[in-house]
Amino acid sequence: MVNENGLTIYTDGAARGNPGRGGYGTILMWKGKTRELSAGYRHTTNNRMEIMSVIAGLEALTRKGLDIEIYSDSQYVVKAVKEGWLNNWIKTNFKGGKKNPDLWRRYHELAKGHKIRFHWVKGHDSNPYNNRCDELATAAADGNNLLVDEGYESQIL
Repeated sequence: MVNENGLTIYTDGAARGNPGRGGYGTILMWKGKTRELSAGYRHTTNNRMEIMSVIAGLEALTRKGLDIEIYSDSQYVVKAVKEGWLNNWIKTNFKGGKKNPDLWRRYHELAKGHKIRFHWVKGHDSNPYNNRCDELATAAADGNNLLVDEGYESQIL
């Protein structure tokens, strides 16, 4: 599934333990070119890495106004955007203890100025791009030189 008229982004996040070491994997596809992104974190959650995989893809962009198709195996991420949960969370300032406001606000700012459509794909199935994102995410979580997820660690310390 590649967006012939714009950018396609595949994403996945992983955590070794939840919370635990984590990582994300992102693949950007644009006009026949592919770019892979990944990073690992020393202490985080799976859902945070799922959101980070989308953020990393959007932060890598150098222009606004793109037509973007994002594929994720995270129901949490896809439904938050498609079903309007995120807009409600932002309107209510994440009232009621909604999780990951730092990352959701970051995503929301990055998404402005683009036309983004989310699609859910079954994880660990036959989609080679989703499978590759999983490989990138787990390798990053298992790697060395892990980053600090400051938004998460500041909440638990």
